[in-house]
Amino acid sequence: MTRPQGTIAPILTPFDNDGRIARDLWVSHAKWVLDQGAHFLSPFGTTGEALSVSSRERMQALEWLVEAGISPGRLMPGTGVTALPETVELSAHAVGLGCAGVMVLPSFFYTAAGDNGQARYYGELIEKVANPAMRMILYHIPQNSGVPVSPALTARLSEAFPDTVVAYKDSAGDWNNTAAVIAAAPKVAVFPSSEAQLTKGLASGSAGCISATVNLNAAAIRAVYDAARADKDFAEADAAIKAFRKVIQDAGLIPAMKAVLAVRSGDRRWLNLRAPHENATLESGEKLLAALGPSADHIGRS
Repeated sequence: MTRPQGTIAPILTPFDNDGRIARDLWVSHAKWVLDQGAHFLSPFGTTGEALSVSSRERMQALEWLVEAGISPGRLMPGTGVTALPETVELSAHAVGLGCAGVMVLPSFFYTAAGDNGQARYYGELIEKVANPAMRMILYHIPQNSGVPVSPALTARLSEAFPDTVVAYKDSAGDWNNTAAVIAAAPKVAVFPSSEAQLTKGLASGSAGCISATVNLNAAAIRAVYDAARADKDFAEADAAIKAFRKVIQDAGLIPAMKAVLAVRSGDRRWLNLRAPHENATLESGEKLLAALGPSADHIGRS
């Protein structure tokens, strides 16, 4: 795989009551999302509370998925943190396991570094990992990171590292930026904000979606993706996945999805989030399931 495509779930990270990653829930949820139709999983993205999880925990939990029989070829973990040595360590570990790609935030906090500073960061990362098997997804989420991955930077990195920099995740929700990246870096697979822009994106040359709500609605999102790619009618199904997304997004993506899973699974550990987030509640999960109605009937079922 040189240019990823499809529907990708940045999977939730479940925590035991003592704060450790709940290995059993982690593995079972990952397998369920894949069984529902997701093409790939992206552990430790924003949805997975990545910046609240240590490097050691991330690497161990990634190994748990592989040990459980999930092909590393279906994993694209988030590996970007502020310190280059840690990003190198996380990325090299993922590539060494055989992961299909790594999703990398720009180095944030030093927001004045600009495109030249970020080009240095990404370039040194690639040079230090020094593994031609690495495939990188640039991760643009400036509303959280404070640092953009601009269309110009994407084009620059694609030209300098055409076999490594293969994709771009646009979480800003700004279609103008997505379109600008598609135009500036035509060899890069671009993933618009979520399934809310899935069909519009596919019609404009994008590659699919990397979306939080694939955690709960993978089958329906995959069906729309497949229909759009096959030039079949998707209007009703597309409206349904957008409506599902809006209910969850309006309630706060991470706690909302964890609350729903806690109610449906009966396992209250799903209510646990790491600081600085507040924990989810069963009450919110019950309200969300009522709002989702029959569109959520599949959740919690194997």
